[in-house]
Amino acid sequence: MNWDEIQGKWKQFKGDVQSKWGELTDDEVDQIDGDREALEGKLQERYGQTKEEAREAVNEWLRS
Repeated sequence: MNWDEIQGKWKQFKGDVQSKWGELTDDEVDQIDGDREALEGKLQERYGQTKEEAREAVNEWLRS
């Protein structure tokens, strides 16, 4: 799956995002609104990840 698909169907993927990264609040997931950089930024904040770690976590999620 590619990010364009995620972005276009964000409302459908919100539940998956919250299941994968349970520390993200509903409001944060709404604010992300399909923006990959915003998701990576929130992962960095909530999970203390580096930019590279957050990017890899999103890539891994996309592959699954």
